[in-house]
Amino acid sequence: MAGATQKNTFVRIMLGAILGVISLGMLLYLVPQGNPSGPGPESLAQVGDYTISVSEVAQQLQRFESRGQFPKTLEPLYAQQILNQLVFERELELEAQRLGIHVSDQERSDRIRMILPTALNGDTFVGMERYSAEVQQRFQMNVSEFEEQVRRALLEEKFRRLITDGISVTPEEIQQEFKRRNEKVKLEYVLIKPAEMEAKATISDAEIAAAFEKNKSRYTQPERRIVRYALLDINQLRQRVQVTDDELKLLYQQRIKSFEVPNRVHAQHILFKTVGKTDAEVEEIRKKAEEVLKKAQKGANFEDLAKQYSEDTTKDKGGDLGWIVEKQTVPEFEKAAFSLPKGGISGLVRTPYGFHIIKVINHENAHTQPFEEVRASLQSPLIIEKSDRMAEDVEKQIAAAIRKSSRTSLDDLAKQFNLVVSETHPLSATEPFLELGNSKEARDIAFTLRTGELSSPIRTQRGYVILSVKEMQPAHPATVAEVRDRVLADLKHQKGIELAKAAADELAKRAQGGESLQAAARALGLEAKTSESISRSGSISGVGSGKQLGDAFHMPVGKTGPPLSIGTNWLVYRVADREEAKQSDFEKQRKELEEQVLQSKRTLAYEAFRTALEQRLRQEGKVKINADRMKAFGKLGGQFT
Repeated sequence: MAGATQKNTFVRIMLGAILGVISLGMLLYLVPQGNPSGPGPESLAQVGDYTISVSEVAQQLQRFESRGQFPKTLEPLYAQQILNQLVFERELELEAQRLGIHVSDQERSDRIRMILPTALNGDTFVGMERYSAEVQQRFQMNVSEFEEQVRRALLEEKFRRLITDGISVTPEEIQQEFKRRNEKVKLEYVLIKPAEMEAKATISDAEIAAAFEKNKSRYTQPERRIVRYALLDINQLRQRVQVTDDELKLLYQQRIKSFEVPNRVHAQHILFKTVGKTDAEVEEIRKKAEEVLKKAQKGANFEDLAKQYSEDTTKDKGGDLGWIVEKQTVPEFEKAAFSLPKGGISGLVRTPYGFHIIKVINHENAHTQPFEEVRASLQSPLIIEKSDRMAEDVEKQIAAAIRKSSRTSLDDLAKQFNLVVSETHPLSATEPFLELGNSKEARDIAFTLRTGELSSPIRTQRGYVILSVKEMQPAHPATVAEVRDRVLADLKHQKGIELAKAAADELAKRAQGGESLQAAARALGLEAKTSESISRSGSISGVGSGKQLGDAFHMPVGKTGPPLSIGTNWLVYRVADREEAKQSDFEKQRKELEEQVLQSKRTLAYEAFRTALEQRLRQEGKVKINADRMKAFGKLGGQFT
């Protein structure tokens, strides 16, 4: 545990600043030593005499990708974040030189001693070989990278202290934050969705014709193709496949370990949480738990008690935890659960989470499931395996037949291999290939074939398919008849937006004129609802967040606000009730509020320093960014300036 704590201390102290700067949470500890030479064709940025190259950023991206730390589609965004951080590190180096700030070897040695105490045996260095192995094992970097990163982290700590140590929090700021967090409002509201208003939109043929004429260029018909295909249906193969008992028993023996059932209990529980509670609060929770325990012991329905009293996520399932095996849960819970007989109810069980009442539904001793019990579960995967092998064999024969004679027709091929031939409706290159389970590969290949040409077998959800283009319909300017449905849908969408805005304006006008929101909504065919009390950090499900509804916290009870656009929807609301912050709760929250307000002010101050530093160094010509080179990492890279 001590080692884990020290490592966590290292991560918090050494990398905390970096993590705060990079919102996407990347650990930039594998930073190459860089290139101190002048800018070249690979240069992404020049900071003083130091050049940050494309390969340097690409190397970091590759390391993150190899760990699966972000999807490939986000590569441009991560490239920008990596470049931002590398530039900032070099800007700090320049500023440190200007101000005479440096990290001494002793400071770095002391920090390494703190975060990696295993580097010393008493006061004796363990040796470079063991030290290198420890660094590689715990931090996945070599010694030079590790020690350089420690130095950079210490340098940034010094700047943070320089910028933020003098910042304090006033009592007024703490009170303001307390009020902001604890004020609540209850809203009566009407949510008006354009998508629902579309049903009320009436569109005439004249409007459709006019919209089509106005937007003809939007309604060009793309190239379409009618595709014939021969299918080796995998489901039909599976229906014909037979498996014997001998095959199933052999598979059973091969997978015997997967049928070993450990000692386990099927349990329900009721949890009364005590995490973060004071001793006095824990005592009150214990008394409440004892009252519920008495009800359970007297025969009350355990599932109903769990739904009513439990504070665990399983409460909606009546506290059902499913099967629990040994070593799966905390020792106190495990000891109680495994000692109970079937149907037994425990006393109060105290764990780090709180007080539990446990009921055992069933208890199974360790055993191996017999063959007959698992026979059905073995049969299905074996059928799938055999049919897949058969399909692969036939697929190879089909591919060989196509290679042997390019003039083989689809019908002859289907007859030879007992395939089913069908044909699609006219498809564009962007439409789903529904007949083949929306196979993108099949659709893409269909648009590379010439008329009558056969594709190689393609694996789809339905099985292997061979494609042949029957007819090509060239792209052409559409007629109104061809795209009538699209034009109508576009018009309805636009009308829905207009009707929603008009309804919101009319509803707000009526409510602000003295009519109740409920009555005004009914008159317009809308539904008014009432929310629970929410704080600025809360939300109304399906409507919006407390932040989006911020104006409501400044309005008097009974006041109706102006229509509010939230996404594509419109909201009209009235403040139904207000719950002021309870001053009696202030002392309970004071310490946490003070720490968080202070941290927020420090973060803002440090970010302001960072922004000002970059602006000044750019103005002095000491920082130059090659935005065009960032396009090597995709379109997002072009946004870096």
